[in-house]
Amino acid sequence: MEELYHEAKADKWFQRFVVFCRIALAASFIPSGYVKMMGERFTGLPPNNPLGHYFDALHMTGYYYTFIGVAQIITAILLLIPRTSLLGALMYFPIILNIGVLTYATRFEGTRIVTFMILASLFLLIWDYKRLKHLWLSEPPETEPVVIKKSLGNRLRVIFFGSSFALIAFIIIGTFYLYEIRPGNSEAECRGQCASGKNPAACETFCNCLYTQGQSLDSCLATFNKAKDIRTPEVK
Repeated sequence: MEELYHEAKADKWFQRFVVFCRIALAASFIPSGYVKMMGERFTGLPPNNPLGHYFDALHMTGYYYTFIGVAQIITAILLLIPRTSLLGALMYFPIILNIGVLTYATRFEGTRIVTFMILASLFLLIWDYKRLKHLWLSEPPETEPVVIKKSLGNRLRVIFFGSSFALIAFIIIGTFYLYEIRPGNSEAECRGQCASGKNPAACETFCNCLYTQGQSLDSCLATFNKAKDIRTPEVK
């Protein structure tokens, strides 16, 4: 593993991919952080959307909301500077992991993108494994360069990037079938899934519960399951 790690570190394709990840992750935080710093409401989600509920409450926390925006901007800047990129990655990972758990909990439509961001930030931490390992290992610093006995060459690129594309495909397909019903990003989007679903009446009940009655996601999911069970004929 040490040999593979050092071979990847010396490969220009991997180095370019690291730069791409740093820029992409920083670019994702700058707009959202700026909106929070300006005190504006984040995202265009309606108030009765589960994630919209969360952002409305967060928006009303005052300077805590501004603090989150400042933290995101600082993290993005640290990621863009080579000397501070590791500190930026260390700050980025817990923030994006928290966002990821939030999007899964609220069944947000952008869950796939957030998942990719989590994986990219994790990759950046693995990239700096040599520097991070001294935080928990008491081994002395390496004084001699690691000798790569059997180089994989282009095969290492094919294995890594091929596995990455396979993982992306798995996440896209897996998250598509992860939930039976979703709130969508709007009422129209929520109702749009009812026509193609197995329980259109129960789906309409779910959307009414969320967007018309303004109930919580858990409450509306319970209502959906109850309506689905009532409308499902018993098999004898």
